[in-house]
Amino acid sequence: MLAIVAPGQGSQTPGFLAPWLELPGFRDRMEWLSAVASMDLVTHGTTSDAATIKDTAVAQPLIVGSGLISLLALFQHPADGFRAVGVGAGHSVGEITAASAAGVLSAEQAMVFVRERGRGMAEASAARPTGMSAVVGGDADEVAAAIAQHGLTPANMNAAGQVVAAGTHEQLAALKDNAPAKARVIPLPVAGAFHTEHMAPAVDTLGRYARAISVHDPRTKLVSNADGNVVQEGREVLRRLVSQVSSPVRWDLCMQTFADLGVTGLIEIPPAGTLAGLAKRAMPGVELLALKTPDQLDEAHRMIREHSSEEDEAESPTWRLIVSPEKGMLQHVVVVGDTVAPGDVIGRIEGRRDVHEVKALHPGHVTEWLAEPGDPVAPGQPLLRLHPTEDSE
Repeated sequence: MLAIVAPGQGSQTPGFLAPWLELPGFRDRMEWLSAVASMDLVTHGTTSDAATIKDTAVAQPLIVGSGLISLLALFQHPADGFRAVGVGAGHSVGEITAASAAGVLSAEQAMVFVRERGRGMAEASAARPTGMSAVVGGDADEVAAAIAQHGLTPANMNAAGQVVAAGTHEQLAALKDNAPAKARVIPLPVAGAFHTEHMAPAVDTLGRYARAISVHDPRTKLVSNADGNVVQEGREVLRRLVSQVSSPVRWDLCMQTFADLGVTGLIEIPPAGTLAGLAKRAMPGVELLALKTPDQLDEAHRMIREHSSEEDEAESPTWRLIVSPEKGMLQHVVVVGDTVAPGDVIGRIEGRRDVHEVKALHPGHVTEWLAEPGDPVAPGQPLLRLHPTEDSE
């Protein structure tokens, strides 16, 4: 099984995007995402200095945009990725990249969301100087006690032996001066105490925006930062994207889920390096690739072929579509979460003279309505997505 993972803030380095823009069409795509994000991501990814791309409002759209265009080199058509990738996840802001890659959000929706996320978190950070430091090594209980003693939050539980503490600069300095035995405290190049209560104002803003965003359910398994669980509903993915801004990232639990699912290969998309490094210790025996430049694409394509879930998915489809038999106005009969059998009525199409029943042809669980009640629909238009049950074949 293949896992694709997207890194978070702090993974960006000056000029990291430059080699990707040499690929045909990539500069055009990045310029389009720049327009959506209302900032020059091409310049920030090629010539801006470290201080500029450390700015939260710049870093977050840059990371998500770069990850999205790199996926074009892996999977020219999104459906190819949906068939090949067994599971996906992203660390912190990278979770937006992963959600878009899984089909929950469009690329444009992802860029607007991350633009507002970055702005909101930058404003929250400016209200009071805060930051984050990695605590590497030491006894786990002693590290936890030291973080709590200084009033800090364990914002990222990345892996055994690596916790990221977040809080005010004074609190972080006190932790560094009184580091736990056998532990190193390393300041991180981020501009605020992300995933803590300091980010609450950004959560409120994103929550209001989220109510206006339309989403789809993930087309592949999507693992959540919050608890390492696989999330199957698009609205729940979006809710978690909002709440994670002020909640700790449990990347350790995400990697445990990868192991439980049987992941054999993991590719980290740009700006890559951090997550592959964590997996090197936590996921022994798994083939890893930190995809940093296009020179590694041949290796990435080989891994996709060798670790792809495509054959398994072909034998056991992940979803089925029910389409409209007639023209008219749609009315729902079943709701997301219901289980249907062949012949069950799932909806009705109200035409000018008659009402036509829409019936399920296969058994399955209702995972997503693709048209809303009262929408005008045409013959052959997709209406509903079913996740097949065990006796579907």
